[in-house]
Amino acid sequence: MSEIASTAMDLQLDRVELRYSGTPVISGLNLDIRPGEILVLTGPSGCGKSTVLRALAGLLPARSGRVLADGEPVTGPSRDRAMVFQDNALLPWRTVRSNVELALRLRGEPRAGRRERAERWIDEVGLTGFGGYLPKDLSGGMRQRVQLARGLAGAPRAVLMDEPFGALDAPTRATMQRLLVDTWRAHPTTVVFVTHDVDEALLLGDRIAVLDRAARPLLALLDIPRPRDPDVDRTALRTEILAALDRSDDPAPAHS
Repeated sequence: MSEIASTAMDLQLDRVELRYSGTPVISGLNLDIRPGEILVLTGPSGCGKSTVLRALAGLLPARSGRVLADGEPVTGPSRDRAMVFQDNALLPWRTVRSNVELALRLRGEPRAGRRERAERWIDEVGLTGFGGYLPKDLSGGMRQRVQLARGLAGAPRAVLMDEPFGALDAPTRATMQRLLVDTWRAHPTTVVFVTHDVDEALLLGDRIAVLDRAARPLLALLDIPRPRDPDVDRTALRTEILAALDRSDDPAPAHS
């Protein structure tokens, strides 16, 4: 087994139908998420991006079809699949260090080694010296760094990220995007990243899956090869994604 295959998870959606408050949001979705890749889910508001993420996390059962992790049905949450949210999901009464240590404790890390490992993760996300701070004393970007450290500290094999940088200002968002890629390279895992921002999708994704608003299957699935050359013109790819998003407004076909 390759190093990536042993540390990263294979995820699969097989003819999946998902509903929200009884209304179909996703219907007949097939999607294979390769071990060790960053797959970006994008699409218009209301197309079900976050709903798919919740199904992969085991927080929402499929109405029909199968959600699989390493070939096994997803029946509930797992420590091997970590969630990172846009909203501040840190425990406000815990310090930065204690928030990160929580992931290690849930993973079964012996108490003797937790503090040292937590400090290493805090250093890795650029927060050296902030281990004793409470979340309320941090900026939005710093809190997202803590969330990333906590999400990865438990050594998950898949990280599910729901528009984690959407509320950040542009410079902080760019910094967090670079940090995510650098951390992902250093600690191979499968990442599923939800965003409505096409440029963010092009920057982060190994592949980009464009979802439809009308509970239909994928509109597009594009490969974005690495390594990324910042001088390469991505206008054609951006145009293709925007064209797929335009198609999401087409009337849904009548069901027979």
